[in-house]
Amino acid sequence: MKASALIRYFTFFWVAILSIATLEYIQLKPDTGFLKLKQEAVNTGWYLPAFHSHIFGSSIILLAGFFQFSEWVRNNIKLHRLLGRVYVYGILFFAAPGAYVMCFFINRGNGVFASFLLQNSLWIVFTLSSVLAAKQGDINRHRAMACRSYALAFAAVTLRFYIWLFNVLGNGVNFENNYLIIALASWIPNLLIAEWVIGWRRNYPVNR
Repeated sequence: MKASALIRYFTFFWVAILSIATLEYIQLKPDTGFLKLKQEAVNTGWYLPAFHSHIFGSSIILLAGFFQFSEWVRNNIKLHRLLGRVYVYGILFFAAPGAYVMCFFINRGNGVFASFLLQNSLWIVFTLSSVLAAKQGDINRHRAMACRSYALAFAAVTLRFYIWLFNVLGNGVNFENNYLIIALASWIPNLLIAEWVIGWRRNYPVNR
């Protein structure tokens, strides 16, 4: 099996898991799951709408973005543009704004705050750069920026994976500096993989 196919299967599996997990919050209750740990933030009135905007927006854009990597979807211009609009609007109006608000309720130190803030800002920059490149007809740059954008969107998945992994290993997220490691690991390796994919496609520019 090709490496690209393995990446696609791996990505879709974890995107599906995350999307299904968000259904726990579908009733918009303020004391469900993770929110039980954030009651002080919930009581401010700011956190809950930002949280729901972020998680539901992220689930939708992760699914929409995943199918954009399909050659069949890219060749179907109407579908490609529709999913692209869903992806871009989902980030700019729901997922990213929600994440910005949530950043101010992180109580894991300045390093974690800075990590999430930088990640979210780069996410918006790459997404807008992808749109601008498409409008200018620069398809190679459009695809490269879209790949970087999706790598940061996928951080929603890798963050939860590392939290699960650290808990399985026994230290959890409260052990010394663990959450900072998790926060950085959730998006920096994703970007490195995206750069590898971008470079690989440049070296082997064939339809896939």
